[in-house]
Amino acid sequence: MSAPVLDVDAIINDRSTKIVICCGSGGVGKTTASAALAVRAAEAGRRVVVLTIDPARRLAQSLGLGALDNTPAPVTGVDTSAGGSLDAMMLDMKRTFDDVVLAHSTPEKAEMILQNPFYQALSSSFSGTQEYMAMEKLGQLHSQSEADGSWDLIIVDTPPARSALDFLDAPEHLSSLLDGRFLRLLLTPARGPFKLMSVGFNLVSSAMNKVLGTQIITDVKTFVTAFEALFGGFRARAEQTFELLSSEHTTFFVVATPERDALREAAYFVDRLTEEGMPLSGLVINRVHSSTVKVSAERALALAEDLDPADQPIEAMALQRHAALQHVIEREQVLLGRFSSSRPGVARTHVQALPTDVTDLDSLRRVGSLLSAED
Repeated sequence: MSAPVLDVDAIINDRSTKIVICCGSGGVGKTTASAALAVRAAEAGRRVVVLTIDPARRLAQSLGLGALDNTPAPVTGVDTSAGGSLDAMMLDMKRTFDDVVLAHSTPEKAEMILQNPFYQALSSSFSGTQEYMAMEKLGQLHSQSEADGSWDLIIVDTPPARSALDFLDAPEHLSSLLDGRFLRLLLTPARGPFKLMSVGFNLVSSAMNKVLGTQIITDVKTFVTAFEALFGGFRARAEQTFELLSSEHTTFFVVATPERDALREAAYFVDRLTEEGMPLSGLVINRVHSSTVKVSAERALALAEDLDPADQPIEAMALQRHAALQHVIEREQVLLGRFSSSRPGVARTHVQALPTDVTDLDSLRRVGSLLSAED
């Protein structure tokens, strides 16, 4: 079954599209696809910022930048004759968290939070924090673009794992962590609904002090007390960004390769986005193999067997390689056919496998042309 065609140019040239989210498993070329989309959109006249949450350095290298940090940096070498521009940045989870604390609390309260050991652990390594900070940064970029017109398109390159969609659960994850019964008990063990539990809690607290140490419990209590006033704002902004992601101004691309495991992961992403009611544009199938020689694998192998390897070694090797390529093409077609049969409404575009790595703007332009089915 043939899939609907994903018209990438129509999407990035549509001025009502404000945010593009690229997600997919690791090793499928998602970062490259994000960068290629960003370059193509910028050279078509969009004012683009591309945000990567993937800590790999490929995006910076391909855009000709030495490094990326938490502040958007202009990308030179992009054709701006159509009025577009391109900035790029990489999420710094802790710095984003710190900036939020500084922006939404008094200097005294911010200092108390930033110096707290529990906060330092939370902002650096707790599960889910990266996804929530990605929501914060996306919200910041969108607010800035709405206020001063810095950008009219934000492209987000998500982490290379199933956790790439954890930002959809960020408001709930944050609520569970910071609004949970455990932390509330630490904060108010003898007040409100917990008053009757105070004796039992004191026993539990005494046991926890022995296991975790008095200082850790004290650090957590101090953090919760200082952070409590900020929590409502965190949750409200996460919910606003979630609404933005599900709006008509946002779209999702799922990136995969024509391999069994990658397509299985792509199916997970497609199904999860569909369940959440997120606006999915379609599937980018990267590194698809093709051949202009219309000779089957069986015919190529038969011809190779008829040759004398001693007299025609190059011809025999070429036929064998062609046969191997044909087998790859056939396997990819079968896998893609199965995907389309199970999810017939998902549009897709194919990006031909390139002979070399994508390392600069010219090769990104090439990928962009392939994404848009120009070649």
